[in-house]
Amino acid sequence: MDWSELFALSVSPWELVIRGSAMYLFLFVLFRVVVKRRVGAVGMADILILVIVADAAQNGMAGEYKSVTDGFILVATLVGWNMLFDFLAFRFAFLRKLLEPPPLLVIEDGRVLWKHLRRELMSEAEMKTRLREHGVADPAEVHKAFMEPDGQMTVLKKKQA
Repeated sequence: MDWSELFALSVSPWELVIRGSAMYLFLFVLFRVVVKRRVGAVGMADILILVIVADAAQNGMAGEYKSVTDGFILVATLVGWNMLFDFLAFRFAFLRKLLEPPPLLVIEDGRVLWKHLRRELMSEAEMKTRLREHGVADPAEVHKAFMEPDGQMTVLKKKQA
């Protein structure tokens, strides 16, 4: 085993930072700004960073790069960008509004807003499943229901007479 080759850089560190940054920024804009679709309890950026980091780490471990250090730099770059955007969204409200979709009203006073369900690609069966999870059998029982940015549904029931 050649220890010097194992930890030596085979690509310029700046090239790795630029490549990692370019790919992250492209996918970040694509998923957070263009698509803006809510997914399960894990955020879109979390899934994005998980997939990219897994691939970058795999390349470093499997030898696509000449050294482990190349993979370390690329993974650190991707995680750094993710942390920076999370911090900026936390710190600046205008960025939070741009990067995180607001809750989407899907039921109002018992009336299903089909246009909003179509935007989320949610079927009637899926909507009813999510209502049942909140103890609601019929949309008519709902004052308001929202699709939250994390993919969960918030249900506010009508007050009992």
